Amino acid sequence: MYRIMNKIMDFLEKKFMPIASRIAQIKLLQAIRDGIILTMPLLIVGSLFLILAFLPIPGYDEFMLHNFGKMWRIKLLYPVGVTFDIMALIACIGISYHLAEKHKVDPLSVVAISLSSFLLVTPFNMRNDLIWIFKGIPFEYTGGQGLFVAILISVFSTEIFRLLIQKNIVIKMPPGVPPAVAKTFTALIPALIVLTLSWIIKLFFETTTFLHVHNVVNILLTAPITKIGNTYLGIITIMLIIQLLWSTGLHGSAIIVGIISPMLNTLIDQNRIAFQGGMPIPNIVTTQFIEVWIHIGGSGGTLPLALILAFKAKSRQLKDIGRLSLGPGIFNINEPIIFGMPIVMNPILILPFILSPLVTTTLTYFSMHYGLVPKPSGIIIPWTTPPLLGGFLATGGNIRGALMQLVNIFAAGIIYYPFFKILDKQKCSEELVE
Repeated sequence: MYRIMNKIMDFLEKKFMPIASRIAQIKLLQAIRDGIILTMPLLIVGSLFLILAFLPIPGYDEFMLHNFGKMWRIKLLYPVGVTFDIMALIACIGISYHLAEKHKVDPLSVVAISLSSFLLVTPFNMRNDLIWIFKGIPFEYTGGQGLFVAILISVFSTEIFRLLIQKNIVIKMPPGVPPAVAKTFTALIPALIVLTLSWIIKLFFETTTFLHVHNVVNILLTAPITKIGNTYLGIITIMLIIQLLWSTGLHGSAIIVGIISPMLNTLIDQNRIAFQGGMPIPNIVTTQFIEVWIHIGGSGGTLPLALILAFKAKSRQLKDIGRLSLGPGIFNINEPIIFGMPIVMNPILILPFILSPLVTTTLTYFSMHYGLVPKPSGIIIPWTTPPLLGGFLATGGNIRGALMQLVNIFAAGIIYYPFFKILDKQKCSEELVE
């Protein structure tokens, strides 16, 4: 067994890790990941109001109706609309800003141009006098459904801006002009070219059966990616890659979830809309599916391992690691146990570290698929939310969400335990020699 695991470790270190490291260093992927993270504080705040609007407490609806009138729920959902429904706009701002920073061009100018381009290619309603205004743009295209278009337009606008700056196709002002004014004139030609190209794209698609670029992206990109990612095979593949990356010391969650976050956010928003409207929730796989039910204690579901180490280890070293890791593990922070054991490149623990999330993913996916456990409701909770509470909140206040977490903790513990015994025996022998 040791020989097999050592061969696997050699393969991961020599073949897999260099490729994964190069992917992780791609500026474009980093900018998309960091830009979409900008939406998280708003979505979490919106989720708090969504929870308040649908608290599963007997008599809550009657109490709110009596004290705040029949419009109480609609008014509580106002903040939900201005957070979830402008997700694509915020992502457009964040992605273009971070990508501009990485290219060392003026980020504020790039953000303004990217945002204008996104709104230009997005369909809007026009008044009879041919004057259009922002409120005429449907929210469906500025929320989760427009996220992929926001990414494409952000990259398109930023790259053209960068190229024009590098080719020096700009208006230069004399040295005495204030920097703010000089930047404005520098951005003038890039803004003209980017917006003109966006306008041409808009006019072109209006002459086709697609009507606008959002329909093109949805048919060719969004729908296929979300359909594949929302399947059992899709999520199992995602979890396997995340764990393999972690096994080599790379932050698998940051790399992979950062790449697939547009897909996950689209699925989250679909669930949120269904939950908010009292309709059946369509999707199983979301960010919460991974963070709440699979990564209990952090990537690899290491909270049960920390519990085993703290209360069952005979080795002083392992017991100390378990006690130090238990506190952070409750809040889904597991760097102490991943690098303290270590789990990374450890031939004994690497197998359960990979296997555990695959098993809990399988259990959770099919429990939700067959209706034993509610699907994620679209409510976004902080990834540091402790187990049981996280499962309860992420399902819109259903106790079965918490029970599913408990089942996964036991399942992961069963997987980790025999490997822990091997390591504990080995460490005890080493401590006796010392």
